Order: sequence, then C-alpha cells, then structure tokens
Amino acid sequence: MLRFPLLALAAAALAQAQITRQPADLVIRNARIATVDAPEFAQALAIRGERIAAVGANAAMAEFTGPATRVIDARGAFVMPGFIESHGHFMGLGQFQRSLNLRDAPSWSGITRMVAAAAREAKPGVWIIGRGFHQSKWNTPPTPNVQGFPVHDDLSKAAPNNPVLLAHASGHASMVNAKAMELAGIARETRDPRGGAILRDAQGNPTGLLNERAQGLAYRAYNAYLARRPAAVRTADARAEAALAFKECLRNGITSFQDAGSSFATVDLFRSLRAEGRLDVRLWVMLSETNEALAARGAGYRTIDSEKHRLTVRAIKRSLDGALGSRGAWLLAPYSDLPSSSGLNTTPLETLRGTAAYAMAHGFQLCVHAIGDRANRETLNVFEEFIRKKRSKDPIAPPIPPGLRWRVEHAQHLDAADIPRFAALGVIASMQGIHCTSDAPYVLDRLGPRRAEEGAYVWRKLIDSGALIANGTDVPVEEIDPIANFHASVTRKSREGAAFYPAQRMTRMEALRSYTINAARAAFEENDKGSLRRGKLADLVILSRDLLTVPDEEIRSTEVLYTIVGGKVMYERGARQ
Repeated sequence: MLRFPLLALAAAALAQAQITRQPADLVIRNARIATVDAPEFAQALAIRGERIAAVGANAAMAEFTGPATRVIDARGAFVMPGFIESHGHFMGLGQFQRSLNLRDAPSWSGITRMVAAAAREAKPGVWIIGRGFHQSKWNTPPTPNVQGFPVHDDLSKAAPNNPVLLAHASGHASMVNAKAMELAGIARETRDPRGGAILRDAQGNPTGLLNERAQGLAYRAYNAYLARRPAAVRTADARAEAALAFKECLRNGITSFQDAGSSFATVDLFRSLRAEGRLDVRLWVMLSETNEALAARGAGYRTIDSEKHRLTVRAIKRSLDGALGSRGAWLLAPYSDLPSSSGLNTTPLETLRGTAAYAMAHGFQLCVHAIGDRANRETLNVFEEFIRKKRSKDPIAPPIPPGLRWRVEHAQHLDAADIPRFAALGVIASMQGIHCTSDAPYVLDRLGPRRAEEGAYVWRKLIDSGALIANGTDVPVEEIDPIANFHASVTRKSREGAAFYPAQRMTRMEALRSYTINAARAAFEENDKGSLRRGKLADLVILSRDLLTVPDEEIRSTEVLYTIVGGKVMYERGARQ
C-alpha cells in the first residue's frame, strides 16, 4: 500500500538532488561575505538565475561550478547585500545630472557666475535649472540678504532673458530671477499660498526666495513651458533621465531604490521600462498624488511585483512640513535664530487623515515627511488614531496591527516624549545618516544646544527604544553615496572631522543592517532582499574594503568593485559601462 507514495518521495528527492548539482551561473569565491543572517559570515556563494543557490565555504562551491559558470575571485574583498536606498527621488537623481550642480559653490557670487555662463549658451526664453545651493554653507553671507538668503538682483542681471529656477539643497525652497517671477505672476501684491512663503525685503518686495508651497508658483510656470514641447521630446527626456539615474545607482552599489514620491505619469514610465526589461535597479514607489486623484485612480496603481520584483507600488507619500535648513521644518517652539517663526505646516492635518483613511482601506503604506518635532508629533498622533481605529474593530487584535508598517520619512528632530512612540506604534523611522553630518553646521543655530542634543538625529535613542531605522541619502538632496552615508552613520563626523553628538552613532552592523535588511523590511521585502542566503534574490555588492573592520578614517575611500542585480553583473569597476 505504501509503494507508490514511497516512489513519489524518492523521485522528488532525486529531482531536488539534480537541481542542486546543476552548475551555477555565477560563483564568487575567496570573499569575506557579510550575509546579515546567521551565520553572519561566509567565504563564497553561488548564483543560479536570479537567486542565490548556496552560501558557504570555498570548498562547497565545487559542485556548483561547471564549464559555463563565471567565477569571480574576490581576493578577500568584502561582499554584502546590495545597498537599498530607502528614501530618494529617482527621477530627481536623473534630472540633477542634467542641471547646474550648485552643491559645491562656495558663495552666491559663484552661483551667479555659473548661471551667467549658462545664459550665454542658452536661447532667450529657455529655462535655466540648478539645484543644491545652501546659504548656511557658503564661505561668506550674500550681500544684501534677508534671513541669510540672497535677493534676486544679481541673478536677474546674470540671466535677464532667461527664467532661472534654482532649488535649495533641501528641495524645500527655490531661488528665482525676475524673468521667472514675471512668468509665474509673482509680484509685490501676490499673497503667500497656504503652507508656503514668498520671502520679502523690508519694503515688501519679493526677494526671489520661495519657501515650501510657494515654489509651486514658479514650478507651474516651468511645467507649462515643458508641456509645450512635443510629446516625443518629453518622453525621450524622461527616459534619458531614468537611464542616468540607473547608472548612478549601479555605480554606487545600489540594487534597490525606494522612490519617495512619484506621480501616476512617472509610474506609467516605470511600467513601460519594466515591460521592456529596462529597470536595471529594483524600484519600490510611493505615490504622490492628491487624495482626490488617489480616490479616482490609486487602486489601479497598487502593484506588488511578486514575479520579477522589479517594480512595486504600495505606498503613499505626504509632506507635513519643510526642511530645517530653509527654516520650513515645523517646530513645537520657535527657531533659535528666527524667533518669529516655528516653521511651516505644508499639508493640513485633515488632508493627512484623509490620506491615512485611504491607505488603511486600500492596503497602502503611509509615508509622511516629518522633520521638525511638531511635524513628527502630529504624524505620530494621526498614525496612533488610525491604529486605534483598526484595533477597535477587533478587540483581541495585538497592540500594533500586523501588516501596517507606516513610516516617518526623515524623523530628524524629535521631542523626547515622542522617541519611544516609534517602537510602541510599530512605526518605521526612515532616516538619512548623511543629513546629520551635512546639516550639523547650522543645526545648533536653528535649534540651540538643548534641543539639538535631546532630539536631533537620535539614532541611538531610537534603536535602543526598539525602533527600526531604514537608511538612505534623500538623493538629490545629498549625493547618492552609500559609503559616505555609512561613514556618517557610524562616526557622525563631517568631512572636516567634527563629530555631532557622537553618542548617537550606530554600530557598524547596525548601520549595515539599516541599509539592507531593515530597508527591505520597511518595504515588506525582507523575504527576498536584504540578506544573502539560499533562495533570496542575488542582489549584492563587492567592495574594496571591509566596512565592518576598516578604520573610521578609511571608510570613505572604499570603492564599489561590482554591483550585481538578480545574478547579473550590472557594474564592474574599470569596465566600460
């Protein structure tokens, strides 16, 4: 009676053995592999198709190595799961490559010279776009200035016939010239939009600085200009920007990118690239559309890519405040260096509650940009309100509803009372290590020492309270450089060597996990990404130095040698890409 079941079991065992003996497509040997799993370290791994076939000792790879197997001798190099950028702006990364890079400009006069040079090459009427300026990082303050920001006069002289739009490093303010203000309809009598501010001089005239929602006035004019171009040109530009973004990701060892806010139209572009097999990096996308648009079309865009894992759309992005650098972060108390302001609430709380209701009903994660301590408190309050509503429908449900994983994006400045609420509510802190060291030169000015020490970039306090931190760069706000970001996370030191409250730094393994398995968990993808073990997607990076042991001062010199996505070598240092 047992004959046929036994035969079936034997056949299944034979088939499994034959699969195991099939040669791998790629074997990596002689490496120090941080699996981010138990056991944590290995010497070698084998990849078959898009997934890992084995992880272990060098000797164990013999059965996976055949005539057609590519073998990479790592020569002791460090292998880890591919970096997961947990918060960045994918198309913004590509667009940044095609605009004026203002990050390293030492002064306002240096920027106006760059604009003047661009204007000499541009036809009249063509918009000149740049990004990355930060008034608090210039070697001398501009003259004249209002609240530390320049006025538009020199910018208008540099490009009298071209509208100019220069985005602040944070992305939460912009500087425009007279031509751009003319096209945008910005004049002395123009009222500030809700959630935004037109900075004005003592006489009430616009200076050219547009904070938060006021940027929309200029961007509407710019987008109208773009819309007049032929559709084929617009599509070609978008595809070129995506290609540039993919290239930058791969060059920096990033295998997955969590896109912090895209429109339906951008998701349509991603879908077409996926259909063509041209998503070189895995994308996980937050929708950035109004509540009305989500109600009309959002459900049709929710996508869980369980087959190829190239494109997932399962989150919604909202911004509750602005940035600390432009004094748009929403604070519980006024800015130390601008007592007349406590920042800006950029999305009404009722709008956020409407988004939360939609997300809860349709299975979306809710991801809220909150930088200031009040923005974080209000976000956590809304999250808690909806968690309680969900629990009230099931009296025996656990305290934190499973499957929610709502996120606070940035969580840069927290009140002490709100730090333990992240773990208590199961809210993920999606933070950017590099923001700490990049912002450090002006944080004390904005917050004062007491508030800065209590709640600014408090990774250690969050981790010790049980919260999950996912790491990223917020590119193009910062460079898409996970090595520099890792260095900031474990040292909290600037390029000049000054440490910003170093007691809050992460350990090496905590920082590694924040960029891999934690980021995967923040996207419901930990079963497929974030660690290196049999059956998981073969997304990994080979580095020139061991991030877990290299001295602090040598971390930033680490280079990406290989980036592998789905078992395919997508970047190899020194090879023609």
